[in-house]
Parts: sequence; C-alpha cells; structure tokens
Amino acid sequence: MAAKLAGAGAGGGAYTIRQNAEINVTPFVDILLVLLIIFMVAVPMATTSIKLDMPPAQKVETPPKPPVLISIQDGGALYLAGKPTSLDALSGDLSARFAADGWTGPRKDQRLMVSAQADVPYEALMGVIDRMHKDGWTQIGIVSEDLH
Repeated sequence: MAAKLAGAGAGGGAYTIRQNAEINVTPFVDILLVLLIIFMVAVPMATTSIKLDMPPAQKVETPPKPPVLISIQDGGALYLAGKPTSLDALSGDLSARFAADGWTGPRKDQRLMVSAQADVPYEALMGVIDRMHKDGWTQIGIVSEDLH
C-alpha cells in the first residue's frame, strides 16, 4: 500500500509554477501619472499669446435692392415692371430701369425675376432668360406661383 505524501505527485511540488490570472495595473497607473505630470508642466510653456489691437467692428447694412420683374403674358407680350416692351428692346429698357432706380453697379450684380403665365411656351420663357444672360445679367430668378 502506498501513501500519498503532501506536496508530492499531482498536487504540485515545491517548484511548481502557478498561473496568476489577475492583471497588475500598478505599473500602468504609474506611467499614466508620470505622463500627466509631464503634460501639466509642458502645456503652459507651449502656449504663446500675441497681443493684437484690432479695430472695433462696424456694422454696415445695406438692404438689398428689390429685383426687377419681367413678365411674359399668354400671347408672348413682355412687360418690364408693368410696362410693355419687346425682346429686342428689353436690354435697353432694363438698363434704363436700373439707372432710374439708382443702381449703377455691374449687370452681374443686378437681380431679375422672370414670371410667365401658365400657357406661355417653355421656349419663350427660356428665350427671355437666355437673352438676358447673354446681355450680362447673371442673377436671374424664375417666379412660380402656387396653384392651390
């Protein structure tokens, strides 16, 4: 008969290495604290400031001038701000209208709105817009009315 002695056999001996399943976070915390101290010392030295004497802002508001309305009726008749005109005379009439309103800036800054009735062909509407664009007006809007 055999007797089992303590510390011998399958239970592990005096030189058996056991696994440690716990994570040792102490070195990690030490490194983080050292980095925190380094950054706390380095950041104030890295920030620089430059003294600037800026003039105060001035609020200048110029209200936008209202656009000029060009309307196209069923028969193809053109109206510039309620006055009849033709496609050939439209450019001159527009220039005179903007000059009368005190708008002497370039044509690319002047605003136009084109309105057409429902029965006007698409070609007539695009013909007016294309002519105005060729004559130098680039801010052209199309007015659509809600049919409800």
